[in-house]
This record gives sequence, C-alpha cells and structure tokens, in this order.
Amino acid sequence: MVPLLQRETGRRALRIGVADEDAVPPLPGMAWTRLWLARGAYLGDLRGRADEPLPFLDEAFDLVWLQHALEPAPQVDALLDEACRVLAAGGVLAVTAVHPLSGWSPWFCWRARGQRQSLQWPWRLRQRLRRKGLEIESLRRLGAPWPGHAPPTVGDSRWGGGYLLLARKQRRLAIPLKLRPLPAHAPVNARLSPGTRRHSVS
Repeated sequence: MVPLLQRETGRRALRIGVADEDAVPPLPGMAWTRLWLARGAYLGDLRGRADEPLPFLDEAFDLVWLQHALEPAPQVDALLDEACRVLAAGGVLAVTAVHPLSGWSPWFCWRARGQRQSLQWPWRLRQRLRRKGLEIESLRRLGAPWPGHAPPTVGDSRWGGGYLLLARKQRRLAIPLKLRPLPAHAPVNARLSPGTRRHSVS
C-alpha cells in the first residue's frame, strides 16, 4: 500500500483492523489513530461499541483504512457510512479484504467458524461506495494466491488472495447563491385621472 498512498497529503489517518499488532504504513507526516474490532467492540486508541457511530467528528481524517474490518463488522453498510462520514473531502478510503474467489477463502471460512464473519465481493463494495458518492480510483488483487505460497515480489497478483480498493471522497462544489430581486418601492400617484368615477376604484 505504501507506494500507492505516498502521494496522499494530510496529517490524520484512521486504521480499523482486527489485530492490535498489525503495523500501519509509514507515510510521511501522517499521524495514525488505530482501532481494531474484537468481540463486538472497538479497542485501541479509543474504545466503543461496534454497533454505534465512531467517536469522531465529521471529516476528521484525511485517510481511512479498513484493514479486513468489513469481514467481522456487525453491519457492513453502517461501518462504510461511518468511514465516509469521518473521511475529509478529497480524502482516500482504503479497503483491504480477502477475495471470495481465492485460495484463501476456505482458510478464512475455517478460521471464522462459529463467528459472525463474511467475505465481501469487491464489485459489490465498489457499487456501494459509488452510491455513497465516492469515486473509485483503484481496485486490484494483491498477495499470495493461497496460504503458504510466496507472494509476488512486485506488481499486482492476478490470482492474489486479497484485494485493495481505493476510493476518494469528492469535494463539495461551491454553489453560487441565488439572488432574489428585492421589490422596488415606487411612489403612487393618488390623484385620479380626469373623468374617472371614484366608486370604480374603491
């Protein structure tokens, strides 16, 4: 992810993952807030319930990374809504997840047995983010094709076990105010024209 995100500018980044030991990309000038999902709650730099809104102000982060957070999320759409809410205009949302059509899918299902987890199709995720007003910049498969296999040293992997989606939040367009004409107050001639009957204008 580092080469893809190094061109991003900003100072605040949010990572929501599933393990506290996962490292964050060393992006210059970027300060990370780290959260992870565990037992229906957010742990890490802040704590909160996973079925409640994130404890951050609107547009608080220039970069939001959901690192395998959609698989165990109680409500996928709710987490995506919150990620879009805390993402600043012009910022990037990065999503990494296990691809359902990969050698990692059986391993994931075996690891997730007895838990409420599900794999997310990348094309469906892309549609969801577009409906939320984000522009999809990149969608690629990465990593080793199955557990125990060495990942490619450079470039994308056509049969990679995971995928990376990058989407940018659009900046608000400045809409000019619509000026409303003010009524002009013109003096009224109260005198009647010659030959006009008074009762006709009462």
